[in-house]
Amino acid sequence: MKDKQFAVLGLGRFGEALAITLSELGCNVVVVDNDEEKIQNIANLVTYAVQADVTDINALKSIGLKNVDAVVVSITSDINSSIMGIVNAQELGISEIYGKANNAQHEKVLLKLGVKKVFSPERDMGERVAHNLFSGDFIDILELDTNHSIVEVESLHIWEGKTLDQLNLREKHGLNVIAIRTLDVLNASPVANDIIHSGDKLIVMGENRSINEINKLSRKDH
Repeated sequence: MKDKQFAVLGLGRFGEALAITLSELGCNVVVVDNDEEKIQNIANLVTYAVQADVTDINALKSIGLKNVDAVVVSITSDINSSIMGIVNAQELGISEIYGKANNAQHEKVLLKLGVKKVFSPERDMGERVAHNLFSGDFIDILELDTNHSIVEVESLHIWEGKTLDQLNLREKHGLNVIAIRTLDVLNASPVANDIIHSGDKLIVMGENRSINEINKLSRKDH
């Protein structure tokens, strides 16, 4: 499976956190912003950083934006730039487009434009959204602090047929399994001899770094 390619248009705190976290998860990330200083600060942390005007479709064409799998337009300071960023992405044939809104009216406009999902700063943080985009499944992530979370992950093929005791995820990955989801049934009190089946999802608690590693393995596995 090839690495998914993302473009983040706009480097506020949200866009910066989103781009860096996606990059840490192993994705190819292109960032675009008008501010040269912001571009310089993030250049070594992502695949490609370019200073450009997102309202200029020719500028976006010149950097090969049409080749990415998904675009996140994270501009809220200028609603016109936000709208044009989305419209330009649509014209470039990118089907997976997300937007960030700073109020309900802005969100309504972006949804009318047909974006896949709108993120609002009141509900989302850049790192949380990055994990959701990476997994492709908009599950809830509970951030315990800046370094620890509770998150749902897909089971790996090598886990199938093994018990939690055999997997020993706490020792190997520093993750505590607090629930197992099999189809629509949630086992909220898993025990050591519970067996992992194909398609199971595990709700785990641990360091974000460890969760990222499991997400990378899961992405390659599926």
